[in-house]
Order: sequence, then C-alpha cells, then structure tokens
Amino acid sequence: MSRGCFRFFAPILGAALFAMPSSVAFAQDGASAIEGLSLPGISSFAAPRDDESLATSALGEITLTAQLTDKGGDIGRGLVWRVFRPEAGPDGKLPLVASAQGGTSMFQLPPGSYLVHASYGRAGATKRITVGKEGKRESLVLDAGGLKLDAVLSGGVRIPPAKLKFSIYEADEGSDGERALIIPDVEPNSVVRLNSGTYHVVSTYGAVNAVIRSDIRVEAGKLTEATVEHRAADLTFKLVREAGGEAIADTSWSVLTESGDPLREAVGAFASMVLSEGDYTIIAKNRDRIYQRDFTVVAGRNQDVEVVASEAAAIDPNEGAD
Repeated sequence: MSRGCFRFFAPILGAALFAMPSSVAFAQDGASAIEGLSLPGISSFAAPRDDESLATSALGEITLTAQLTDKGGDIGRGLVWRVFRPEAGPDGKLPLVASAQGGTSMFQLPPGSYLVHASYGRAGATKRITVGKEGKRESLVLDAGGLKLDAVLSGGVRIPPAKLKFSIYEADEGSDGERALIIPDVEPNSVVRLNSGTYHVVSTYGAVNAVIRSDIRVEAGKLTEATVEHRAADLTFKLVREAGGEAIADTSWSVLTESGDPLREAVGAFASMVLSEGDYTIIAKNRDRIYQRDFTVVAGRNQDVEVVASEAAAIDPNEGAD
C-alpha cells in the first residue's frame, strides 16, 4: 500500500491566473442550461451568423465580461466565449451563433434571447442574456480559482517532472463507485483553473505503485498550491555474473510484492522502475536459468539492485509445478 501525504500552502490571490494560457473546457457551473451540448473548439473569432441577411442597424450590441468572484476585476485574457440560441435545432443541439477568445468581448446580434457560456481553463459558467436594440453590458461570475500541484521525495528532493503526473477527479463517487475524471496527465507546477469546490487528486510517480490520493479544496479567486511527498525510490536492476560486473543481456524481469503477487515485468539488460517503500522479490530469467533476490526499497534512496547469477541465487524453474 502506498504511503505519503499532501502539504498545503496558504492560498494566494489568483491574479497570476490571468497570465496562464487558456484551455477550452465544458461548463461546470450552470451546466444544466446546456446539458448534453457538444461545444466545438474554436481557433479564432466567429462572427454572428444567421440564415438571413441582416442590416447592421437591425443588430443589437452586447459587451460580455467575466470575473473570478463577484467582487473581482474583469478577466483580461484566457476566456473562451460561446453564444447559443436557447432553442435546440433539428439535431437536438443548441445552435452556436457567435464565439470569441480573449477577455472582455463585444458581440453584435439580432435582438432576442441567448445563452452565453464562458470558459476559463476548466472553469466555466452559463447565463441567459437578452439582446435589445440598445447597447448593454452583461457580466458572468465564474466562481473559480487555480490549483498548482507538485511532488517531492523524502527530505524535499525534487522528482524529475518526466516521471511525475497528476490526475484530477470529481470528489464524489458515482453510482458505479468510480469518480469522474476531469483532467488527466496534469504536469507538475502548472496552474489549472477550476470552479471552486473539492477535487480528488491522484499523484503518480513512475508507472508501478507509487500512487498517492488526496482531496483538495479550490477557493474562488485564489491559487491553491499543494505538494505531495512520495515515499518511493527509483531502482535499476541488472543480472551480473559477479558483484559489480557487466549486466547480462536478454534478461526478463519480474517484481513480486512481499506477499508474492506479481507487480511488474520488464525485458532487457537493465530494468528501471519506481517502487513505493517496502519489501519485494526480484526474479531474473536468462536462457533456461532463473535467479531471485529479496530487496527493500527505502523512501528517497535511489539504487542499483544486482542479482548475481550464482547457484545460491538460482531457483528450480519447475518449483511449485504439479
């Protein structure tokens, strides 16, 4: 069983969120208004469109702004705006009539009722608006903040970013006992914009069993930083004819837990993997000979583990067979 803990830093004001690149996402707030809607990606401003030609004088002007909190300033960039007709089309979807990227945006639309959706990273909000002949301004409060994740080894040793990833899930389990995945493969020290609330975060170091889970609260208008401490180590295995010798090629490897359950397999002269602290058995097979060694993983202590191809380490390949 993996062990570890999260250390939380005091949330800071989310002004730094404005400088981060945007990521298009579905709405988490107000989703009921556009339930089942497939939101297409956009690469540039899409002007309002209709089936009929319209004179400019027949259009109303509306300016849309968004804030992280009801008392926050306008978000200057990183927003994705989409404006929909409120009635579903023949395909059952709400027709997209206009879209834009950036911060505060102005649209010229035929007078009428619309649904506007603003997304900011993985945070979003939806609001019904009415466009008239007179210009007006509408504001959406996203109720969003940022989450920044990192991980270290025991003693504060940094983990290579290439061997570390985070996944963010809904906090509550569904009827099937599983949590809905919100964002996979989040890079360490990147800021993820989310609606305020509690999220279930999974930190994975390597690709075997160094996994730590924790629930983290994101507050609107603030950047929450959390660092996980993995109690694990990076190990490299090699089969040698004598201690300190050259690794023998064409070797297959199998790592077993203390209880004898298979955990990981690999092939090659060297086998590298990250394992959580604990006791294990490594089995090396070369040609028709099988060798094994018991070893212990100490948190934060990366090491090479040699299996000596000697009679003392050899095991009968038929051992345990009927």
